[in-house]
Amino acid sequence: MMVMLAASFLSWWYGRGWKNVIGSFEPRLQGVVELFSVTQLLRTLFAPWRRIITYPGASMEEKWRAWGDNAFSRVIGFVVRIFVLLTAACAMLVVAILTIIQIALWPLLPLAIPGCLVAGLLL
Repeated sequence: MMVMLAASFLSWWYGRGWKNVIGSFEPRLQGVVELFSVTQLLRTLFAPWRRIITYPGASMEEKWRAWGDNAFSRVIGFVVRIFVLLTAACAMLVVAILTIIQIALWPLLPLAIPGCLVAGLLL
């Protein structure tokens, strides 16, 4: 009974389990993209910050002031969105690296059980 359980576990671990870990790469990256709303940030990259818009008045001075305020609002929005996009890119890189490490270490993890038992007995 115990041999069948161990064989079943190892069959799953080196078969479907490893395929599931490899298949989790894309959903993890997609989760980061959705968490940071990357598509919306790219779509609104040059939009005013928090929709802060100054409407021009009748005089030329008010029109120039409104143009300057709106340009400043767009620059602030662009800078904030770029920093969030850079943070998203860093998070995606970290997720990619950790997933690659997990895929590389996956076949070795069952060997950790007897290794930890031996180390526990020797220490």
